[in-house]
Amino acid sequence: MWMRKRRTFATAALLTFTLSIGSTVNAFSDIQDDPNREAILSLQQSGVVSGVTDELFAPKGTVTMAQGVVLLVKSLDLNIDNIRFIKEPKASDYFTKVPDDAWYAQAFVIAHLNGLPLDKDVDPQQQLTREQFANLLFHALLTKGDYAFIEMYVMLKDEKDVNPDYMEAIQKLIVSKIAETKDGYFHPKSPITRSEAAKLIHNTIEFVKKVKPIPAIPEEDPNVTMSVEKVNDEVNKVTITWGERPNPGYGISVTGIEFTESGEAIISYRLHEPDPDKFYPQVISEAKTTTFVASSYKPVLRQAWDGGSSSSSAGEGVSGSTGIVPPDAPVSSDAEQ
Repeated sequence: MWMRKRRTFATAALLTFTLSIGSTVNAFSDIQDDPNREAILSLQQSGVVSGVTDELFAPKGTVTMAQGVVLLVKSLDLNIDNIRFIKEPKASDYFTKVPDDAWYAQAFVIAHLNGLPLDKDVDPQQQLTREQFANLLFHALLTKGDYAFIEMYVMLKDEKDVNPDYMEAIQKLIVSKIAETKDGYFHPKSPITRSEAAKLIHNTIEFVKKVKPIPAIPEEDPNVTMSVEKVNDEVNKVTITWGERPNPGYGISVTGIEFTESGEAIISYRLHEPDPDKFYPQVISEAKTTTFVASSYKPVLRQAWDGGSSSSSAGEGVSGSTGIVPPDAPVSSDAEQ
């Protein structure tokens, strides 16, 4: 993996929101009456934004695409540390108008590789509109996880002015209280001001702190198989196998069974990797476990992803060393325990 050199943006310090290390943090004299004053001060204290001078923030100033991208990458801590490259990626690999030696070049590379929707021919010097910034911000937010947004549509008085490609982002930001309308208007085509951008960034950071994303559902392992064997007329034995493993340290366990009204017994299972602190003989082993379900239910496998056990409906199942057995399906005495 290539080693990324640290970039310094000294030449652009007065043009961007980036706060120079070691600079003195003082309250800006031109934000006393700004409605977003608290958000600006909070971001200043945390090192996310700086002013056009030590004393002035210029809250009504506009934001260029370059400034906006740098702000999003810095404030939401976007990076490409988990990606391995054959060669160091350069801005010219992805964009036609972003010079490789520009102070914002690395931010554009990081933004692109994190899925932010930046056109190949994007102009770094163009003024960002409110809808453009909202769209980029929303996609930056999604890099933090998959969130369950409220399914509600907010009517905008200037909806006809919104680019349809940006509407989902605007709607999601509004229902999440990250963005807001002004008397029912979003003013999508208006250039976003430094003050407005700071407020949106501040709200997004607070959203990420307070709202937990939906846990990622693991992909089903194709090596996990299931076989069903009749125990008696009421009960079937279900064996779940994780195929052949290189040592006996691998395991599989049933974490719960959900009995559905459609007649399915959804068996949640969890895969266990070897304990790195233990020594295991290098012997090909088969990781498997068994459980019992009523023959009236159709067994269905599901890899557990909720961080623990899947709960069965009250009165329909109890946990045991061999899995879960519905009490309304008695197991005969010759069944495997």
